[in-house]
Amino acid sequence: MNFSNKLFLLIGLLLLPSQLYAQESTQEAQAPATTSVMPFSPAPVANDAQAVADSATKASDGAQYVPMDATPGFGMPTDKAIDFQDQKNDLGQRAYWINNYILLPIITVISFFVLGLLFWVAIRYRRKANPEPSKTTHNTTIEILWTAIPILILLGIAIPSIDLLAKQFESAPKNAVTVKAIGYQWYWGFNYPDHGDFEVVANILKEKEDVAEGERYRTDADGPQLLATDNRMVVPAGVPIRLQTTAADVIHSFAIPSLWFKLDAVPGRLNEKALMIPEPGVYFGQCSELCGAFHGYMPIAIEALPPEEFAVWVKEQGGSMPTDAVAETEAPKPAQDNEVAAQAG
Repeated sequence: MNFSNKLFLLIGLLLLPSQLYAQESTQEAQAPATTSVMPFSPAPVANDAQAVADSATKASDGAQYVPMDATPGFGMPTDKAIDFQDQKNDLGQRAYWINNYILLPIITVISFFVLGLLFWVAIRYRRKANPEPSKTTHNTTIEILWTAIPILILLGIAIPSIDLLAKQFESAPKNAVTVKAIGYQWYWGFNYPDHGDFEVVANILKEKEDVAEGERYRTDADGPQLLATDNRMVVPAGVPIRLQTTAADVIHSFAIPSLWFKLDAVPGRLNEKALMIPEPGVYFGQCSELCGAFHGYMPIAIEALPPEEFAVWVKEQGGSMPTDAVAETEAPKPAQDNEVAAQAG
């Protein structure tokens, strides 16, 4: 096999991961909605935020919001684990797949290849084996290979990586549920402009031995130590969310590892990113920007509820569902109707 054939064979092998990725993505797009050909399977979700609005009418009278218990290992760090947290949405699963099936194999092969070269050079070209040092100044074939191969490797990594990057910053649909997360030193406030513009403040829950008698303290149902909060950011599951971040004092960062979400909260600036939580549950994170002395005591707890339960929670907070305003606008006005009828008579 001549040099050109070897080079073409090497190019084909290096581009194989990206070709497989592109082929799987194409199959995923062509497959029916109930079929998944990728190594991850996103849960079915609602088409838009209308599901949340419609759910307000489905919530039974007298229903009350009951905080969801945190599930050990779900949406939180796992004891003695060394891997990423389990990814709970499609975007996180895609990123996890790229890391495990593209980046890690390439890194492993390169590391062992370089290590093997070091051993080979140390043994083959040691002084005892080569009393007369080589006078070689360059080798055209090797110089072409060590330039071309890294370029091809980077191209193979770039194709799925750029695709993931683009998906991470896709805009939320116009009818997404908007939630504004505001960072303070050192707690979070969550504002709901679509539901009456009310705000929920979330502070870290202390341990039982750290609070005065009668004060609330953390339990296992609230979540892990240093991650549980007295109030949670409550959102509907299966509905697109437009999550906006800002800060009142210094730079904070809103990060939920199990949802593959991280967005800086900067004073005087409003950052925005789409978020989808297919599965109901409690998801934990922390401020990931060094924001002062109590930076490590600024956790985030997101509770994703079924839409009808989210509607109940909104009303308990004194807010309103978008359908409430529509219903008031479209409701008949008996007094005005009678007056018009009298004038007509």
